[in-house]
Amino acid sequence: MLYHIFMPLIKYFAGFNVFRYITFRSAYALITALVISFFFGPLIIRFLKKINFSHIREYVPETHQKKAGTPTMGGLLILISIIVSTLLWADIKNPYVLIALGTVLWLGALGFLDDYLKITKKNPEGVIARYKLIIQGTLGLAVGAVLYFFPQDAALRGSIAVPFVKDVFLDLGLIYIPFVMLVIMATSNAVNLTDGLDGLAIGNVGLAISAFALIAYVTGHTQFADYLNIPFLPGTGELTVFAMAIVGAALGFLWFNAYPASVFMGDVGSLPLGGALAIIAILIKREILILIIGGVFVMEALSVLLQVAYFKKTGGKRLFLRAPIHHHFEILGWSENKVTVRFWIMGIMLALLGLSTLKLQ
Repeated sequence: MLYHIFMPLIKYFAGFNVFRYITFRSAYALITALVISFFFGPLIIRFLKKINFSHIREYVPETHQKKAGTPTMGGLLILISIIVSTLLWADIKNPYVLIALGTVLWLGALGFLDDYLKITKKNPEGVIARYKLIIQGTLGLAVGAVLYFFPQDAALRGSIAVPFVKDVFLDLGLIYIPFVMLVIMATSNAVNLTDGLDGLAIGNVGLAISAFALIAYVTGHTQFADYLNIPFLPGTGELTVFAMAIVGAALGFLWFNAYPASVFMGDVGSLPLGGALAIIAILIKREILILIIGGVFVMEALSVLLQVAYFKKTGGKRLFLRAPIHHHFEILGWSENKVTVRFWIMGIMLALLGLSTLKLQ
């Protein structure tokens, strides 16, 4: 919004030229989201407490019962911070930004409905799993179809980049559409599964999005893209503004979500954050990098899948003491803070490894 307001005024005041720069607007998108979080955080937490919006998942260790009464649906604060900051500082006519915002809003609405049903109807399942997957899948198919039939770069239609290999793309053809659906569904649910300890999910989201913000910037910058021997995708640099708004929102929410948490994000926060991570990777053709940069989320999701498969195969035996795997380490005796910080350290290392793929090719 501010971009479109001040750009025409450059001829009257040269100082407005700073709005041309993605780096400037990205920095202020982060600051804006952070300030919004700090200002509205206490208000939203008090409101959620007042209406008694709290919920503790059934499968968590018994030690988590002391958290009963802590309000959930704090993801509303995250959504407000991201959307307002992006609308203020990004080029809202950019198709990549519009797709990213649409993804966040769609999954945010699904997450809100899921949390609302869990809390008000006392239904631990919330939205029935198959309906949730249908709603997520519908979004994924729509995004995949738009990107395939109306590509910004026809040469890369239906293609995905291969990490560590120079100028190698996999052309998936029409399979690209269900592939996009799978990426969005898997990533949004993986972040949701990771949201089980104070600060765990939001900290790792901030780390992963920061890495993808840098990749989006160099992908949309002709000189950096040429230097790194990666495809230049015009317009993708604007996703940096969107990504940094998420980083600011993540930092602001972490202020209240750090142990002991004053508020939980709930599905209204975790689902759209996972979707945001997925859509940025998809739009810059770096979907496979989610497996590296988002490795913590992959590990959490795999632990649940393996636990369920092993349980069924052995007739009731468990592979882990508890799944997702962060609860396994809790039951082993690790403190909640120790699990969170060590997973953050893993997230930092994986983000750096993912960034290294830009040069190691």
